[in-house]
Amino acid sequence: MTNAPTALVTGATAGLGCAVARALADQGMHVLVHGRDADRAAAVVDQIRKSGGSAQPYLADLSSLAETRALADRISVDHEAIHLLVNNAGVGAGRPPFRRRKLSADGHELRFAVNYLAPVLLARTLAPVLAKDGPARIVNVGSVGQAPVDFDDLRMDAHYTGMQAYFRSKFALAAFTFDFAEELAGTGITVNCLHPASLMNTHMVREALVPPMSSVASGVKAVLNLATGPDGADHTGRYFDGTHQARAHEGTYHPATRARLRDLTAEILSPFMS
Repeated sequence: MTNAPTALVTGATAGLGCAVARALADQGMHVLVHGRDADRAAAVVDQIRKSGGSAQPYLADLSSLAETRALADRISVDHEAIHLLVNNAGVGAGRPPFRRRKLSADGHELRFAVNYLAPVLLARTLAPVLAKDGPARIVNVGSVGQAPVDFDDLRMDAHYTGMQAYFRSKFALAAFTFDFAEELAGTGITVNCLHPASLMNTHMVREALVPPMSSVASGVKAVLNLATGPDGADHTGRYFDGTHQARAHEGTYHPATRARLRDLTAEILSPFMS
């Protein structure tokens, strides 16, 4: 296909993901544009190609663990190696009053499924392809909004709000980042998590009826700092607020919390990891 380094960007058909995909193509990467809608994915690929870049579309609904695994398998077959995974796709808090709960195709709370389980499954399944051709990076797009996971009520059957579900999924993603970085030590793969910018002007923010505070461009700058900049090469297992190292929720660093989350996640994902 191409000799350029290859990057997979999930949720690349709109908002931050689309802007990141275009920026990576501008830097000479071959971009795998993930989305759920064929027309929208094709439009982003067309934009990149018209600007002189290289890209191709990949479709999958990340609320389905089977489709997520199938996406990873297709990429592993199509590409001998990839060099960057940007786990950007996500479901926001929804519309006020944030009370409408949805479950994924597998019966998990939707935000936990898309914002956490899918990135974990992609990262673990694609790790061999990431490690195949020299240094590689995983960038997990998180949030400064984080709240501890209730292990006794993962589906949030009690006291549900979309905002709290979103915060819990981003807590879990940060904790996974730190765990996976330790697991991949010595492989040449760095794994970092970031809050790209506060309340960017995206559909996710507008849907919550919150006035945007930041531009998408500021979020792109932060993602690129870890995706192609020196911080993403020099550091692993870190959390960034924008382009600066920061502390995630203190609970994400607790060994017992991370161990319980790791074991629970492994149990959920085991049917899709063989």
